[in-house]
Amino acid sequence: MSNVPTEVWVVAGLCILVVFLIFGIFARLYQKAGPNEALVVYGIRGTRVIKGHGTVILPLVENSRQLSLELMSFDVAPQQDLYTRQGVAVTVEAVAQIKVKSDPESILTASEQFLTKSPEEREGLIRLVMEGHLRGIIGQLTVEEIVKQPEMVSDRMRSTCADDMNKMGLEVISFTIKEVRDKNEYIANMGRPDVARIKRDADVAAAEAERDTAIKRAMAQREAAVAKAQADQERVTAETASLAKQAEATRDLDIKRAQYLEMTKKQQAQADKAYEIQTNVMQQQVIAEQVKVQQVEKQGQVKVQEAEISRREKELIATVLKQAEIERQRIETLAQAEKQRLTMEAEGKAASIQKQGEAEAAIILAKGQAEAKAMNVKAEAYQEYNQAAVVDKLITGLPEVVRALASPLAQVDRITVVSTGGGDSAGVNKITGDIAKMAAQVPALFEALSGMNVNDLFSKIRLIGDKTPRPPQESGTEGGKEKSAGSGQ
Repeated sequence: MSNVPTEVWVVAGLCILVVFLIFGIFARLYQKAGPNEALVVYGIRGTRVIKGHGTVILPLVENSRQLSLELMSFDVAPQQDLYTRQGVAVTVEAVAQIKVKSDPESILTASEQFLTKSPEEREGLIRLVMEGHLRGIIGQLTVEEIVKQPEMVSDRMRSTCADDMNKMGLEVISFTIKEVRDKNEYIANMGRPDVARIKRDADVAAAEAERDTAIKRAMAQREAAVAKAQADQERVTAETASLAKQAEATRDLDIKRAQYLEMTKKQQAQADKAYEIQTNVMQQQVIAEQVKVQQVEKQGQVKVQEAEISRREKELIATVLKQAEIERQRIETLAQAEKQRLTMEAEGKAASIQKQGEAEAAIILAKGQAEAKAMNVKAEAYQEYNQAAVVDKLITGLPEVVRALASPLAQVDRITVVSTGGGDSAGVNKITGDIAKMAAQVPALFEALSGMNVNDLFSKIRLIGDKTPRPPQESGTEGGKEKSAGSGQ
């Protein structure tokens, strides 16, 4: 590389510099049009419109100008009052949106009209055209149409201005009326008839609504009253039917209860009758057993009479021993009867009602035998009583009588005795004497209650030492032997 001459490097550097210069010049000659603008090129090749791309502008023989395609918005508010078809002066304020059309012919037309003017001058020219057309349209309409139909005014403005805008390469995108006012308050008074009419219609509608409401309320109340009456009638009917059903149910229940009670009474009567029959059978058995007992007792009486002589010799001692023996036999008999009763009750829990009845009959029989035997023994003992025994009974029972007579005095806490005279009949002696007199009235009380004379009773009692008369014995056929008791009284 060191052998390369310097001239070569110089030539290479110059070539590179020339290339950069060429690119710089070409870059300056190439112009581009943005999406919001159009490039109008005029010169040796004529006038052409470049939109959305670029082109080379030849120096000295061609030149270019940019034209904005953006939307232009401005107010359209004429300074003078506009007169309507009715001759009413109104002031109208509107807003217009205008832009250059996108086709090349309109762009060339707009460039001819506005390319050398500033944006303010351009808007001024367009505003003058718009105000003129607005004045003509307002003169053809009434105030009511302008106020109530602003869209119709906008449509007329776009259609009327279209020809003039096309001549300038423009188009009206929108035209909107902002405000319409007048100095004579025509617009303000314009709505008063409507307001009055609307208010009148509202009052009439309110009155009619109130009337309809009152009518409907009355109809609803009438329907409610009718429905309530029907409901009450249905309720009364339902209650009557319910009461009737309840009465029927009560009647059926009473009938069933009467039938059940009748059936129960029948069964009870049958049971009572069966029990009565069974009782009669048991009583017959008891009577039969009593007959046997009587026969046995009669046989025992014979044996008792044989031992009568020895018993008389030891009368006083035998009486005491006899009583003890009788008491012992009675207790043994009762114990035996109780044992048999308990045994029969234990067996009766597993046996039938008939066996239980038989056990009870056996118990009654045993008890009857014991009581009969005790009564016979007691009767025999009473027959053995002599005068001394009777006197002893009376004397031993006398303290109980005196105690009973004196028992009221035992309830007295304190006795005050006032003596009015001397003798044995005064003071405390009077009280004991009265008690003795009451005790002396015991025989008379005995005679009044029993109907027996005490003297006659004592006359029938044998004296001490007399022999006991032998009671007559019934004849028996048992074993072909007969025994009779000796009579003695």
